[in-house]
Amino acid sequence: MARFVQIIEYQSSRIEEIEALGRPSRTEGETAPTFRRILNTADRDRPGTYLTIVEFDSYESAMENSRRPETSEFAARMAALCDSPPVFRNLDVQWEDAGDPASD
Repeated sequence: MARFVQIIEYQSSRIEEIEALGRPSRTEGETAPTFRRILNTADRDRPGTYLTIVEFDSYESAMENSRRPETSEFAARMAALCDSPPVFRNLDVQWEDAGDPASD
């Protein structure tokens, strides 16, 4: 299993602006994005803290996505709306359980 997950944790008092910035820029551009799925979450125990979870087929596809001009522009604009620098976690998927007994 070569899948890869990136988690971006950030604090912001301007989440509405980040949401408005993020949705259109993720899929526009000259090349198609390489991610499988993006989840944006809010930490219930730490108000103002958010985690974006991005799933990729591989580390290489994540790096390809990072090199897109649209991704770089989005990251810079998002960081400007954060209360502190975002923290990136780069994770190789070791195993997965989807909770589906039919897939055992």
